[in-house]
Amino acid sequence: LSCVTFPLPILFPQQSGLYEYKIFGGLADCPPKLCAEVYMDLDFRKKWDQYVKELYEKTYDGEKVIYWEVKYPFPLSNRDYVYIRECREMDVDGRKIWVVLAQSVSVPQCPEKPGIIRVKSYKQSLAIESDGETGSKVYMYYFDNPGGMIPSWLVNWAAKSGVPAFLKDMKKACHNYSR
Repeated sequence: LSCVTFPLPILFPQQSGLYEYKIFGGLADCPPKLCAEVYMDLDFRKKWDQYVKELYEKTYDGEKVIYWEVKYPFPLSNRDYVYIRECREMDVDGRKIWVVLAQSVSVPQCPEKPGIIRVKSYKQSLAIESDGETGSKVYMYYFDNPGGMIPSWLVNWAAKSGVPAFLKDMKKACHNYSR
């Protein structure tokens, strides 16, 4: 498992003090198709991701929408996300690349819950391809603004340390996945 995290120049309003992240990593012994399946399987995610409190997909007005509540450590309030996501398997010059795009949306049928802070600004792009052996190369672009009264230095630290931990958990999940 290898991972390098690069904070990008801030593209969102400068006063937020938050970074957008670009991550390059590798998952040895996890083929890209398997990585994509594990990543997209919400029911399985509930089993291996310790931070999931609630996670499901529903269709509103013909559009599939995901609701995800994330456990935050005490004394912080949990956060929730309402977002759309799509996965495509692409062929680029003979290379198979799985691309996942996700972005927060506002859905009237999914109102905010008391005591939980809604993350209204979330965006993620993920690309997974073979490393040429038995594993995968992973590229991720990520931004969210968790809202609330969390100092930006703490948010940035959590993002920087949380991504390598997530990739480690993801690798373990790939090895435990049965279709």
